[in-house]
Amino acid sequence: MQGTRVVQVDRKTKTIRDEVGVREKFGVEPALIPDFLALVGDSADGYPGLDGIGRVSAARLLARFGPLERFPDDVLGKRHATALLFKTLATLRSDAPTFDDVDDLRWTGATETFAAFCEKVSEPRLVERATKAAGQE
Repeated sequence: MQGTRVVQVDRKTKTIRDEVGVREKFGVEPALIPDFLALVGDSADGYPGLDGIGRVSAARLLARFGPLERFPDDVLGKRHATALLFKTLATLRSDAPTFDDVDDLRWTGATETFAAFCEKVSEPRLVERATKAAGQE
């Protein structure tokens, strides 16, 4: 995340931001965006952030202390654990296992336990729909 390399694409405003653009918009370095979002929240991802912390105060806190892990205990108090959870939710994972071949993603139908699950959730018609979708009629 350095220089003019693209670090954010804002689909809503159709804006592409480099490091400087991210800093101008959010008031923090690109590497601190997950920390920033943990504090202010992200409605698109469904977590609220911490009450009483807005964009300006979040940027000031991060400028002063750095990442959430470095915040002194008295800054967020009991909310520190919640902020760390939100940071985890805001962090793009690059270490998750992926696939070697796109065909590995091809859906071949419901598993053997799917019918029992459908009965449990009172949706027995899903078995028929899944079979049809898989082309196994």
